[in-house]
Parts: sequence; C-alpha cells; structure tokens
Amino acid sequence: MLLEIRHVTQYKYAVPVRESVMELWMQPQKSVRQRLVSFDLDLDPPSQLFSYADSFGNAVYHFDVPQPHDQLTITARAAVESQAPPPLPAALDIGEWDRMRSDFLRGENFDFLHPHGFARETEALRRYEADHNIAALRQRDPLTALLALNKAIYESFDYEAGVTRADSPIDHVLEQRRGVCQDFAHVMIAICRSWGVPARYVSGYLFTDRKHGDRSDPDATHAWVEVFLPSLRWVGLDPTNNTIAGERHIACAVGRDYSDVPPSRGVYKGEAESELVVGVSVRKARAALSDPEFLRVSRPGPQANRRVQPNVAAFEEQRRHQMQQQQQ
Repeated sequence: MLLEIRHVTQYKYAVPVRESVMELWMQPQKSVRQRLVSFDLDLDPPSQLFSYADSFGNAVYHFDVPQPHDQLTITARAAVESQAPPPLPAALDIGEWDRMRSDFLRGENFDFLHPHGFARETEALRRYEADHNIAALRQRDPLTALLALNKAIYESFDYEAGVTRADSPIDHVLEQRRGVCQDFAHVMIAICRSWGVPARYVSGYLFTDRKHGDRSDPDATHAWVEVFLPSLRWVGLDPTNNTIAGERHIACAVGRDYSDVPPSRGVYKGEAESELVVGVSVRKARAALSDPEFLRVSRPGPQANRRVQPNVAAFEEQRRHQMQQQQQ
C-alpha cells in the first residue's frame, strides 16, 4: 500500500516570543515492511535543520528559531510504501512464557520491561485488572493472551478526544473509561510489562478505514503497542481498534511511552500564552512515486525549492547498530 502523509503542527503565541527550540519525531521508519519513499519538512519561520538517531534508533530532527516570532508552523510530508506483516499462527505453545524469562531476553529488552512515565502499574490499574479478570488471560499461551488483552481494552474503553491530555496519567483514562489511542497504549503496555512481556510504545499514523471498524480520529496521529515474543519477535497490536498492526499502520518512532517519542517537543523564550493546532491527513497515493529518499527543506522567497541532502549513510549505520542492540 502506498500512502501519503501530511502533518501540520502550528504553534501560535499571544505576543512574539524571542526564540524557539524544537525536536521532531515525524519521519516514518525504514524497515523490511515499510519503505520510506520521501520525507519533506517545511519550517516557517525558516531554520536550519539538524538530525540524530536517539537511543531507540529513531530519526530525530531539531532546530532553533533565534529571532522573534508570533507563530511557528511545521509541515511534514511523507510517502511510504507499506506491506502487510506475515500472518500470525493460531497460537503459540505454552512454553513461550518460559522462553520470555531468559536472562538474555530480559537484558536485551530491559527498557521495555520496566515501568516508565505514563506506562506504569497503579492502584486504579490493579482495580481494572481485577474487575475484568485480566489475570485469567495468562492461563493461555502468550499470543492468545495478548490478543485477548488487546480486545479487552478495546471493549472496556470508549474513544473520545478531549477527555485526557498528552500528559495525563493512566489513572485518568481508567477513571473516565474514555480516552484516545495513547491512553489505551499506555494501559496495555503497563499490563504487558507486569506479565513479563517486553512492550514498547509506537507513534505514527493510521490510514483509517471505517469498513474495518476503526474508531480512531483520521485527522490525528496514532499510537499502538509492539510486544516481543521470542518465536515471532516484535508484533504490533492496536488496542484502540482491536486489530493487529498492518499495512495501514505507519510507524515513526518507538519508545518506552509517549514521553520518549512525541511528534514534536520544544521550549520558547518569552511570557506569551501559546496555542497548539495540529492537522493530519493520511491517504492512498494516486500514482506510484519514484522520488529518492531525501529530506527537503522549503524556504520562503528565492530559495523556496532548495533541497538539503542529509548524511543518510551515517545515520543508517548508527541506527542499524542501535537496532541490533535492541534485538530488532
């Protein structure tokens, strides 16, 4: 499936601020099942972009706007060719639980086995597990148990934007029984890690299809969970839509929770009140794209179509090394 993504982030300030410093986790990943055809970033006001690979192998772009401004607009455009993952087996043998207890596996996935930030056990989560008899799911093999957990979270919570915020702890969604994709991902990650299953947060996009029963917002970013099973390696599960992550899911970054991989994060100098507006569009491409993989920075004025080529080879070498260290 060939998909085009447009992601606009706009910060508006009541009065001009003196400077803004930003980091972005917006570039779709490159993997066996996800080919990044092109990726462009437009900045207004214009600024020089820099990039690095973070500790999880994600591409991170950062920039500084050193002059006064009352608005900052970031427009990311990407074209991605995705493939469906191989079909999962009907079940795994019960011995998979023992294989996940190996010291080597636990050491390699240390970051994804321990509580962090929003993804942690709380008293409210323990009450939720007791009320829905979540512990009984572990009597099955790990794959069957995780698919059942994915479904249980889907059925337990309603999707509703505005009930929680980006910095809301999981207790808020547990009390309200309503929330958005990142809330459901945090609940599932916390439970998986309590079971001894390595689980990580995935941020990205979803090509929403109501025919598949999707309930997530088509005009927003998306988040889901990947769990590590020794026999299958990383498997993506989407508790928001009760589905397995497939070719309609476009991954940008992975981390321990949302705080590791927000689409954008930054600070500014000034005392102005700020307003954030975000718009996302994911659609099927109308024709095959053949542009090489590059980062294009559009600048207003005479340099409007200037293209800047990053050091892709160096970045990929660093990323491959980090991914090998994390058993990807």
